[in-house]
Amino acid sequence: MSEEHNNSERRTLHWPTIFLGIVIAAVFLIAIFSYQLKSTEYAVISTLGNVKLAEKAGLHFRLPYPIQEIFYYDNRDRCFEGSVGRIEETYTADEQNIIVGIYVKYKIINPITLFKSNKNISEAEEALNSLMRNDKNRIVGKYTFSQFINTDAKKMKIGDIEEDIKILLEDTALNQYGLKILSVGITTLGLPQSVSTEVVDRMKAERKAAAQVFLSEGNMIAKKIMSQANADKQRILNDARAKAKTIKAEGDAKAAAYYAVFREEPKLAMFLKKLESLKKISKSRTVLVLDTDTAPFDLLKPNAEKLETNETNK
Repeated sequence: MSEEHNNSERRTLHWPTIFLGIVIAAVFLIAIFSYQLKSTEYAVISTLGNVKLAEKAGLHFRLPYPIQEIFYYDNRDRCFEGSVGRIEETYTADEQNIIVGIYVKYKIINPITLFKSNKNISEAEEALNSLMRNDKNRIVGKYTFSQFINTDAKKMKIGDIEEDIKILLEDTALNQYGLKILSVGITTLGLPQSVSTEVVDRMKAERKAAAQVFLSEGNMIAKKIMSQANADKQRILNDARAKAKTIKAEGDAKAAAYYAVFREEPKLAMFLKKLESLKKISKSRTVLVLDTDTAPFDLLKPNAEKLETNETNK
């Protein structure tokens, strides 16, 4: 009875170990017969030489290695600047040295083509690097130096140069490596030291010539403005002189009429003249001590009008 009880206890103690073993075996089998695909990846599945593409994210069934192999590729846009030829001098169409650095934005759209080229993404970018260098040099050689660097933005062809490099790259990159070239851009424009000095001197000369043109145009405009101002000034002065002469003539005519009246009444004229003089002298409150025998203060004497008549008669 006791022996049966002990055997029962031993079987009970083994159950957790058995369960743990089953779990570990299940995990091991899942790891062998499945693979996980992210939403940012492609999977190229190679089964005994036959290749197919998996794009749907999630957990997928697979056969164990070496029957089936899984190769993963990133499906997002990638930016690659390259390294070969980034600081190399390149000749333009007019045989000027220039340093041009470019970048490429690309995406893997055919991972099976990339897989069959026996290249992973690093090896594909190394091949793309060589393509970028060669195609860049070919396109740069078709454009003149002034189409890269110029004080006149309209003469620069940077956009056309980038587009030409992209067109040249995209066929080879797609057909050989399954890479779609989305865009190409110029990141660096540089000059060798010897060329830099010449370019700076030439740019200074061009700026000086342009400044001289603007200065000459400004002087011409200034002369026109001065000429017009002088003409306007002379016209205004002539109009003012003519108007002054007209006013003077009208004043002379009115004065002549007054003079005619004064000739007829000389005493009245003298009396008004003295009054006017008194008004001018005594504009403010003033105390004066004056000789009443002196004109025009003789008007202040008593009976000044009679005295004036007597002096006139004398």
